Amino acid sequence: MSIIVTGAAGFIGFHVASRLIERGQAVIGVDNLNDYYDPALKQARLDRLSGHNGFTFRQLDISDKDAVLGLAKEFPEVTEMVHLAAQAGVRYSLENPFAYVQTNLMGHLCMMELARRLTKLRHFVYASSSSVYGGNKELPFSVDQRVDQPISLYAATKRADELMTHCYTHLYELPSTGLRFFTVYGPWGRPDMSAYIFTRAIFEGQPIRIFNHGNMRRDFTYIDDIVAGVLAVVDRPPQALNGEPPNAVYNLGNHRSEPLLRFVELIEEACGRKAIREFAEMQPGDVKETYADIEPARRDLGFEPRVTIDQGIPRFVQWYRDYHRV
Repeated sequence: MSIIVTGAAGFIGFHVASRLIERGQAVIGVDNLNDYYDPALKQARLDRLSGHNGFTFRQLDISDKDAVLGLAKEFPEVTEMVHLAAQAGVRYSLENPFAYVQTNLMGHLCMMELARRLTKLRHFVYASSSSVYGGNKELPFSVDQRVDQPISLYAATKRADELMTHCYTHLYELPSTGLRFFTVYGPWGRPDMSAYIFTRAIFEGQPIRIFNHGNMRRDFTYIDDIVAGVLAVVDRPPQALNGEPPNAVYNLGNHRSEPLLRFVELIEEACGRKAIREFAEMQPGDVKETYADIEPARRDLGFEPRVTIDQGIPRFVQWYRDYHRV
């Protein structure tokens, strides 16, 4: 029994792979180690994973059909897949839209084709995003709400992934679960995310840009809570019921919509210095507020986020200090 984790050198993938290894599961990590952000950070995560006997790594692009499908012959024993690799970031999708179509659509299709060729596979788990809710004004965001009006290409590709997966569960009875992550942060986080951007700027004495003049709220979710949710999902493949395919989608969030300026204040406190604040208009493709309804995840998975931003931000800043030696 083994499990494929794509995006294993990425933020969430690294933590998920680490936890799976800790509980005794053999992990096959897949990543292309691209330069969307500093590859040295990805390599540092990968180095930590490579120190475990239960970890095998394959460097490949998930949109490379032949390379991906080759994994079916190399690892026929795989019983689960956690597909986390993607071209991330709402704002970057305005600059390089082709990367999102190539990775998030073609790459997702390749992984589903791999999944249906793995004869022992019991569950295909993949990352969606809270971005699929678009400009929805009804809070909290519920998986029962319509999500057919995305306001960024990134969101559109993630919604397309959900629709393609539903199709595959119907055609091939492939048990699949999509996870809509809400603003994940924590140690080993991505440099293009707000916690990292703000912390780095504060330590370097550079200004931070606060969009919509600070009138924003986010359901910030600590990485340990996200990983607990992912592992709970892996162990519970959906069943085909009442003529419906074995397909599920869950929100994984903190179920707390926090003011952005409170988030900034906590980073300032943890850094021990004030930020130079520059207020700006709302960015295209961005949303004013996110807030996760997690009742289905609580009911079906026993999911219960435990880390507030008051606890999580100091942990992230301490990691940042240690990693960057500041």
